[in-house]
Amino acid sequence: MTVVQADGAGPGEDRAGPDGRPDPAASGGDLTGGGAPGRRDPAVAGWCWSVPGAVPAHRPVRPAVPARSPEAVAVGAATPRIPGRTRRERPERWERLIRAAPTPATAPFTLIYALVLLGTGLFVHLGDPRTVHDLLTGSSTDVSHLSRRPLFTLLASAVWMVGGLASPYLPALLLVLTALERRIGGLRTAAVFLLGHVLATLLTELPVAASVALGHLPHSSLRRLDYGVSYGLIACAGALAVLLRPRARRALVGGIALSLAAASLIGIADPLTDWGHALALLIGLACWPYVRHSARRRAAEPPRDTAADAATG
Repeated sequence: MTVVQADGAGPGEDRAGPDGRPDPAASGGDLTGGGAPGRRDPAVAGWCWSVPGAVPAHRPVRPAVPARSPEAVAVGAATPRIPGRTRRERPERWERLIRAAPTPATAPFTLIYALVLLGTGLFVHLGDPRTVHDLLTGSSTDVSHLSRRPLFTLLASAVWMVGGLASPYLPALLLVLTALERRIGGLRTAAVFLLGHVLATLLTELPVAASVALGHLPHSSLRRLDYGVSYGLIACAGALAVLLRPRARRALVGGIALSLAAASLIGIADPLTDWGHALALLIGLACWPYVRHSARRRAAEPPRDTAADAATG
């Protein structure tokens, strides 16, 4: 058995025998002597075991690795994102609804107030009907209660919703108060809400008291059931319009005005309540300079973390 080097640059006897004749085993040719002496088997490369008179067992040649193109993706690189919706992506409308919801960090006043309204709404549906009626009557902003306990009556009437949990005022209040509070702050939003609630109530009840005193209305007009969050909500919606784009501003104010006019023509609510809603909208519009100034001032303030770092550093 002889070990030869097929493609090496060894001595002459590696490629030819001692007598100068080409050695087929050394040149990688046919070892059986049947082929041409100068031809080589292209599959033979490197070292091989040559056995005279036998077909060599060739080692399989490893295929050449093609050169990697510059556009090839590196091993371990992230898979390119395929356009389209994935399982983890939420629809855009749900993301907007989530962002519009009040949170303790962005709208604490709206969140606390909404929880109070939810509690009173549950009590209206689950509580004793007689007790619920007595509480609603005691919280009514009529002339009789306002003349005896004005502050308590004004505050107590704002924690009830007409219709309880089925009231359409609750989702509207969440949207309007959250948007306003994120732009001007919780205290200023509460101030606008209370201003609309208190002024609209007084501007509707004081004429009733004067009419009863002059004899134009019966004494029964001094006692009527009037409570809810509609005055403050409409005032906040009118105040929020100044922070919107012109087209959205006109749509919001015009939509509220048309809704109030339609309710007045249909006769759904009390005429005094209709006047109170219209006055609340005017009060909200009158708050435009204050709301615009508050929004600019809040936008110019640095974030709380930055302000705290500057104060401590």
